[in-house]
Amino acid sequence: MMPNMNPRQMKKLMKKAGIKTKELPVNEIIFTFDDKKWEFTDPQVTEIDMMGQKTFQVVGTFVEREIGIPEEDIKMVAEKANVSEEEARKTLKDSGGDIAEAILNLSKGD
Repeated sequence: MMPNMNPRQMKKLMKKAGIKTKELPVNEIIFTFDDKKWEFTDPQVTEIDMMGQKTFQVVGTFVEREIGIPEEDIKMVAEKANVSEEEARKTLKDSGGDIAEAILNLSKGD
């Protein structure tokens, strides 16, 4: 918000510029990345419509969670590379979850 401008003036200015805003009743938002996800609970979400182009503003606190490697992948890598599940898990994590790369890296030691 612009300094020294009350919300009413700001709303009027935005309306004049063709910008519409609307608060959305959102309960939860989850952003999923390759290796983690952000979980927002009770976020404040504003839809901003500017000449037909919609954007969304998210405000709130979130918890960052690491996305784990699926157990099936760990078991397969351990079996194929003939290593422990713990070693397979570590190598899969190092390879970004790439099963083939993990098996190749573990097989190099043979």
